[in-house]
Amino acid sequence: MELIFTLTEIKRAAKQLLNLMGSNKVLAIHGEMGAGKTTFIHALCEVLGVEDVVTSPTFSIINQYLYNMDATIYHIDLYRLKNEQEAIATGVEDCLYSGSYSFVEWPEKAPAIFPNNTIHAWLYTVDINTRKLVIN
Repeated sequence: MELIFTLTEIKRAAKQLLNLMGSNKVLAIHGEMGAGKTTFIHALCEVLGVEDVVTSPTFSIINQYLYNMDATIYHIDLYRLKNEQEAIATGVEDCLYSGSYSFVEWPEKAPAIFPNNTIHAWLYTVDINTRKLVIN
């Protein structure tokens, strides 16, 4: 499935993706640097009702956000990690198998740790205001 959206339509695209995910809670977002992975995850969090400030976890590796009063979303950025062992050592695997939403940037850094039902999405820049999300 493909979603093409402008930055002003990003929440609509986020809602569509969440509906498509159904009961699956792990989303691996692939894309080049600057494609808008963090921006899209920010939109997903807004749609789910996160009131915290959503920021890139590039240096912290894992950010946690609350929604629906007591549910957790894990926002994970694997960019700085070398392999699966580093991801496991930082607690990423625990997040992925927690049953909570886990939105992961740069999943190709540790592909073997993802659950079988992970939704993979590729984010592409069409132009300065338009993105294409290919969901697999």
